Parts: sequence; C-alpha cells; structure tokens
Amino acid sequence: MGKIIAVTNQKGGVGKTTSSINIAASLAATKRKVLLVDLDPQGNASSGCGVDKEELEFHVLDVLMGERPISDCVINAEQAGIFVLPTNSDLASAEAHLLNMENKESRLKQALLSIKDQYDYVFIDCPPSLSILTVNALVAADSVMIPMQCEYYALEGLSALLRTVQQITEHVNPNLEIEGILRTMYDPRNRLAIEVSGQLHEHFGDKVYRTVIPRNVRLAEAPSYGLPALLYDRLSRGAKAYLALAGEMIRRQESMAGSAA
Repeated sequence: MGKIIAVTNQKGGVGKTTSSINIAASLAATKRKVLLVDLDPQGNASSGCGVDKEELEFHVLDVLMGERPISDCVINAEQAGIFVLPTNSDLASAEAHLLNMENKESRLKQALLSIKDQYDYVFIDCPPSLSILTVNALVAADSVMIPMQCEYYALEGLSALLRTVQQITEHVNPNLEIEGILRTMYDPRNRLAIEVSGQLHEHFGDKVYRTVIPRNVRLAEAPSYGLPALLYDRLSRGAKAYLALAGEMIRRQESMAGSAA
C-alpha cells in the first residue's frame, strides 16, 4: 500500500514545492511509482514537472468537488518520471466551493483511497497557509514532511505547524505522524544555520533527516525547464542531495518494516 506524505510548512519560501518535486522524482529514479498531488493554487508543482497548467482539462478542484474521479485527472508527467494530479489558479476558489459541502475536510482522503494502492508514494504539495486545502492534505496523509530553513523565524513557524498537526491528530486523523524535518537552503558557513540545526536535533532527534539540501542554483533553474533537478543536471549538488534523501527515506522505511516484523 502506498504511503501518503503531506509536504507542508505554513511559512512560504522554504523550498516546499522544490522538495516535493525533487524527492518525488528521486524516489521514482529508484524504480518507485510516485504520484505528486499539487494542492497549491499557484500550480508551481505542476509546471515544475512540465505540465501546462493553463491547458488542463481536469484538475484537483474537479476531484475535491466530486465532479470527476481522481483517475480521470492524474497526468503521466513523463519528462519528470512521475505522475501528477495537477492544479491551476482555479483552485483558489476551493475555500468558497467547499464551505457548505459535507465532509469538506476529507474530500482528498476519499479520492486518494481509490488509487493509493497503485503507488509506492503519494506526495501532497500544500499551500503555505492553514487553509481548507492544507487541512485536506493533513487528513489524507499518513505523515508530514516539513521543509524548513535554519533560521529563528522558521522555528516559530515550525511550532505553529506542529500545533496544527497535533490538533488534526487529536480530532480527525489519529494516525498522522511526523515523517521528518528537512533542512533546506542550508549553508554550513552560516553560524545561525548551525545553531538552529543543533536545536532541531536536540528537540526532534531522529525526526531530522541527516540529509541537508544546500543552496543551489540548479535547483532554482530546473522548474523553468519543467524538470526536476535530477533530470536537469544530475551532477548538481541539489540533485545529489535529493537522491541522498530518497535513499535515507527508503532505508528508514525498510528499517521500520523490519522492526514491525
């Protein structure tokens, strides 16, 4: 059965969409079948995988509204090596559309249940806010991946996000876990980054990925070509970091499966 991971942080500009695209593509490169759900009305995860978000026949809003089955809306983004449930700016109206609908917090969960077994991993790229879309992602997910920069404002945002996750766990999705905390745009020459990184390890221990994602020009360039960094410049530091992260995630999952057995 596939694992559903919500990639979220209520603070913008932390590399959330970059991480969603690149970890999905890196896991796909290890022969895993991966679906990326674009739940951000900006649609950057869609365009970053080579999907023309302005020419979509169906997209995630159709799924949330129950107007189309999810299987009709998933696109094979061949040049990125993954499958994508895309979106565009139409999704910005979701809050108003869903307001009076039954089970508005679990619309995405209901849709994903029908196809979850077809994938090894499902990643949900969330908007940088606590909206009905983010709540849908957290209700649907098995776990949460939190990309964050190592700065003090990011720590404040992390605290707010963890409170939200706790509320979702207590009231709606008791099985929701923290998948891991991912340090992005990391510069080891920055003393503040080192200090914040140390605090993360102190408070969250093994939940902090050993892999860090460096600041890297290739990671910033790749989306304009509709490609993950892995397929844009495989030898770049950014691409290598996300491949290393994929390996770390696989080892963690195999270790947990072995412990459970």
